[in-house]
Amino acid sequence: MAPEESSRALAGSERTVAPGARRVGPADPDGRLEVTVVLRRSVRSARPPTPDLRPPVPGARRLPINRVEFARRFAADPEDLAAVRAFATAHGLRVLAERPERRTVHLEGPVRAFASAFGTTLDRYDGPSGGYRGRTGTLRLPPSLDGRVVAVLGLDDRPPAAPHLRIRAPTAAGGTSYTPLQVGTAYTFPSGADGGGECIGLIELGGGYRPSDLKEYFQGLEVPLPTVVAVSVDGATNAPTGSPNGPDAEVALDIEVAGALAPAAAIAVYFAPNTDRGYLDALSAAIHDTVHRPSVVSVSWGGPESAWTGQARAAIDAVLEDAATLGVTVLAAAGDAGADDGGPGTGLGVDYPASSPLVVACGGTHLVISGALIEEEVVWNDLATDGGATGGGVSVDYPRPTYQADAAVPAAPNGYVGRGVPDVAGDADPMTGYRIRVDGTVGVFGGTSAVAPLWAALFARINQLLGAPVGFVNPHLYADASTGAFHDITAGGNGGYDAGPGWDACTGLGSPEGTALASVLRGT
Repeated sequence: MAPEESSRALAGSERTVAPGARRVGPADPDGRLEVTVVLRRSVRSARPPTPDLRPPVPGARRLPINRVEFARRFAADPEDLAAVRAFATAHGLRVLAERPERRTVHLEGPVRAFASAFGTTLDRYDGPSGGYRGRTGTLRLPPSLDGRVVAVLGLDDRPPAAPHLRIRAPTAAGGTSYTPLQVGTAYTFPSGADGGGECIGLIELGGGYRPSDLKEYFQGLEVPLPTVVAVSVDGATNAPTGSPNGPDAEVALDIEVAGALAPAAAIAVYFAPNTDRGYLDALSAAIHDTVHRPSVVSVSWGGPESAWTGQARAAIDAVLEDAATLGVTVLAAAGDAGADDGGPGTGLGVDYPASSPLVVACGGTHLVISGALIEEEVVWNDLATDGGATGGGVSVDYPRPTYQADAAVPAAPNGYVGRGVPDVAGDADPMTGYRIRVDGTVGVFGGTSAVAPLWAALFARINQLLGAPVGFVNPHLYADASTGAFHDITAGGNGGYDAGPGWDACTGLGSPEGTALASVLRGT
């Protein structure tokens, strides 16, 4: 069936062939797939939960609402849900689930029905990163859904994200390594707190963990074994590959860094497919989880801004707005390819979702510890040896938020006055990396993937001390930049930008002085 003549293009749904990929034939018209339809916020909401990007008023903190109240006030309109159901029935699609609080409807059906329903063609492609089912052009919506639907995700299943992880080769000369505990001590993580009563959510798009590895790792650190639970999203599960150099390493790094530094916090690991649909659904599952209720969510997977469609970013940003309203702090790794986020020769760029003003973007440093003190800390940059470097730069998709008004963020290469990345930093160089156990072996790992769970553990401790979540903390971080809460990184560069006093596009405000930061946030 051809799309209706009065149908309209879905804003932000434009797709092109992935770089280096080629079409090899049509997708199986009878193949089954699942799609997530994302709806607008309820038009009945008295006040949409838009986060305040302005610097905070001294002594004031916006109180979060709980997830039950959020669902009551900001769930999808019943009329919008009914419109999607009617649309699905008319096109031979089945409704798998409706999640009003997440504003999503999950549909299932054959390729041919989805292609007809959304006015597109689905093909098979081979590319440098493997094969995928894809489309080109825009999606079309009938009048009944126009204005109601924000995104349609899952038709195209190319992977949009990669783990921001670097593994130090066993033959690498020089360097040192630390346990997460040593790094936390150097960053003066506040004493008297272990994350008790908090939950840290981790987003994983592949791989898995072995409980036996975790047991041995934490026994070796003489740290209590944290409670770790795997949550399945869109059919993905905790599935270790057996390769310590694959996605298992990312999962282990996230759990072991966060768990070592906040051992009394529960850790919920949300496993999802590496697709834009999987990414959205995993993040939404964590933010709206009424069982585990994370107060902090760490995301170590991302991709260049240009790799994401506008509709995918709009849908994810809406979930990040939900997080701010619910008092959930979201942290994202800033990338490991330096200022050229897509790799050498691609030009300056930043990583998403780190580039969203609604997350705490985490950059990387080279950290030398002497005893329990920082002896030296500079920008992580191993580009000369193909070892990676911290991501950082200026967004061309997000305007500069007001909390960065005084941060001396430069214009983007095209002149755009954009959001500066990162916000904060921490040890990420594999040459000064973390000793981690994965798939029965111990190795040394780095990357900005390590920094997001590091900061997640710090915020879990601070939440415990405050007796309340810090929530959307970015405006407070910038307002408190001169209070001694950060170790300012002033030396080094990432291949496009140089560090200097104050905020910079390599390490943001700097690495944490945890006790001072906790004290400052306690007073706000």
